[in-house]
Amino acid sequence: AGYRRDDGKVGIRNEIWIIPTVGCVNRLCERLAATCGGFALTHPYGCSQLGDDHETTANLLAALARHPNAGGVLVVALGCENNTLDSFKARLGTPSSQPSHPSLNIRFLRAQDPGDEFARGCELIAELLANRPAERVEVPVSELVVGLKCGGSDGFSGLTANPLVGRFSDGLVARGGSTVLTEVPEMFGAETLLMKRCRTRAVFERCVAMVNGFKDYYARHGQVCYENPSPGNKAGGITTLEEKSLGCVQKGGLAAVEDVLDYGGRVRTHGLTLLTGPGNDLVAATALAAAGCHLVLFTTGRGTPFGTVVPTLKIATNSTLAAS
Repeated sequence: AGYRRDDGKVGIRNEIWIIPTVGCVNRLCERLAATCGGFALTHPYGCSQLGDDHETTANLLAALARHPNAGGVLVVALGCENNTLDSFKARLGTPSSQPSHPSLNIRFLRAQDPGDEFARGCELIAELLANRPAERVEVPVSELVVGLKCGGSDGFSGLTANPLVGRFSDGLVARGGSTVLTEVPEMFGAETLLMKRCRTRAVFERCVAMVNGFKDYYARHGQVCYENPSPGNKAGGITTLEEKSLGCVQKGGLAAVEDVLDYGGRVRTHGLTLLTGPGNDLVAATALAAAGCHLVLFTTGRGTPFGTVVPTLKIATNSTLAAS
């Protein structure tokens, strides 16, 4: 069961999300969340960024604002940032003069406009709470989108938890659902296993470009592509990047690769999708959430408390961690 949204998407949560267009209003968003309910999706960006950096930030925040797990969204701007409220509304398909989104439960607050921005924010959250769907409805499993992630990996990751997640991925895809695999640098050395499964030539070429793009980025900045695994991975028994990568791609099961997305892109087809993103847990998990994943399956052997804005289920690779 889930919550059917006005745009046809389905969410597995019915939360209020408060999204700042710029880091300057983070504290206001946190106060609103603590007082009125909801989750503040704070970040340090939205101003003093140029070119692709600015576009990536704005597109990712817009994708989160349309996430179906949010029953209501309050977008909070300052009023003088690069990521202006009007331009942000345009990314959402909202006329700049309209105080709310025409089809979704979204409200907008420019902090420099009202005399008391906190009081106005509380009023808007009350509207969101009153307008969000009240009941779950039955929906098919084909509506489910699941992110596949690992972190704090050990020598058992590629033998136990990651293959288990791969089996889950294949089962969900077989039933019409969708899974998303990211962490491109942790595919190095095993990327051909994914390339061979690309559904079409065009998908294959995007997959090659995604992997080579990361390698070229490292080379341009004088960094070593294979400066991985981490010290914790090595202490847990992983010996080489190839070994780590062979474990990483196990999470994608054996299904065909249907699509490849840029960072900040949203899932647009059923089946297994590859998403451009780094191995960094915080960045990769944010990208999975922005892509539209309802939840993330996160395997770990060393243990990590990290979770993102969507439900994050930890799957232990060994019995010692599972029992702790």
